Amino acid sequence: MAHEATERAEHVEEAGHHNKGVALLIAVLALILALSETLGKSAQTSALTDTVQASDTWAFYQARNIRATVVSTAKEIKELEAASVTDPAAKAGITKKIEDWDKRIKRWESDPDKKEGMKELSEKAKHLEERRDHKLEQYHNYEIASAALQIGIVLASASIITSMVILAWLGGVLGLVGLAFMGIGLYAPDLVMHLFAASHAAGH
Repeated sequence: MAHEATERAEHVEEAGHHNKGVALLIAVLALILALSETLGKSAQTSALTDTVQASDTWAFYQARNIRATVVSTAKEIKELEAASVTDPAAKAGITKKIEDWDKRIKRWESDPDKKEGMKELSEKAKHLEERRDHKLEQYHNYEIASAALQIGIVLASASIITSMVILAWLGGVLGLVGLAFMGIGLYAPDLVMHLFAASHAAGH
């Protein structure tokens, strides 16, 4: 009887140690999950901001392009008109107008000072799109990390109820998976996409 009581006490003590360990694991997983959710939300917000800015920049680019096309067409008409004008004063006026339009077109094509030429706007829009894509890849990795961590917490919690140690181990493994995807999101967000593309290409 005393032996059974001792075994029962040892079992309760082991269960207590197990539960404390799992509780600590759950706390750590919850902390990492909070970080992952915060990073994911930040990346998503940045991606949306860059999307709007890229769209606005391309709209500005299109407006510049349309104005440049219209003025370029008018300039060509004036050049044809100038060829048939014989009056020096009239010809000089037309030539001056053509030169003004030509300067304006060149400024719309490239304006390094104000950064509002089509060349600069195109470069800015492409940079914003690249940054947006980078942030989206980060967001996707953080989402995978969060999902892994959430499942890990559920399994670890189930381990306390069922006393199945394997569930706690699986929860810990998923925690490591989540941590790995957080690291990928921070330092190499395009890695998974590149690996997927490479495996897809190899399959063909």
